[in-house]
Amino acid sequence: MSMRKYQLDGEPISHLPGRLISVSSSLYEKDWKSIRHTHPFVELFYVKSGSGSFFIEDQSFPIAKDELIIINPNVEHTEVSLDDPPLEYITLGIEDFQFSFSHKGSYLALKDKSVTKNLGIYFSSILSEVEHRAPGYELVCQNFLEILTLLLMRQTDSAFELIPVENTTRECSRIKRYIDSHYQDDITLDNLAKMAHLNKYYFVHAFTKFYGQSPIQYLTAIRLKTSKDLLESSDYTISEIAQLSGFSSSSYFAQCFRKHCGMTALAYRNLTKHKNRT
Repeated sequence: MSMRKYQLDGEPISHLPGRLISVSSSLYEKDWKSIRHTHPFVELFYVKSGSGSFFIEDQSFPIAKDELIIINPNVEHTEVSLDDPPLEYITLGIEDFQFSFSHKGSYLALKDKSVTKNLGIYFSSILSEVEHRAPGYELVCQNFLEILTLLLMRQTDSAFELIPVENTTRECSRIKRYIDSHYQDDITLDNLAKMAHLNKYYFVHAFTKFYGQSPIQYLTAIRLKTSKDLLESSDYTISEIAQLSGFSSSSYFAQCFRKHCGMTALAYRNLTKHKNRT
């Protein structure tokens, strides 16, 4: 008889950050309307079958069976299926951490099927646990998630590392969503800091660290984007567009637009209409 025995080090095991908060399974059908969206948490997007295209930030690329996309929080994305066979995928939503990729991007597309194919069983197993809800299924799902994350780190040769997300980041994500839907309101930095339950200066620091710009800079960018859309697609006057975009006055709108866009709002409208005609 031959036997091999391996002794574990016995050191305390430190669990990885991250908590599984959602699992979904989707099959693309003809009535499916693809809309760009964001999540305040990490999303793992695994293609179970079919093929299509994935749109993220200003990039697009084809996706197919057994491919995996890792998407950091608050990154705009969507997917579109080819008709036959339709796109079928499983997504996992994970909070309390984000990925720091070696290429400094906000997402990572894993297309090497020798790496990703063996990971599919963990997505399917998590989905099965959630569907059947046997006793202890939540703990099983969390453990599967930890194994999946470790295998990703191992099989991709450490193409990323995990960065724990503090509670302040959740508050910043909540404030960002508030700005996205209330940019037309009278918003001040003091009010946003109160909503976040954070010191104003610490709030600005945390928001800027996570999003690369201050809350007020982000608010201004949203308002300018809205104004550009209205200049291109509507017949509202410049004054009306300033108001609809959330600017406090036409003069302040004119000042911001020229500063950030390098031309007046009227010049931008004329330029875009000329391009559309040609």
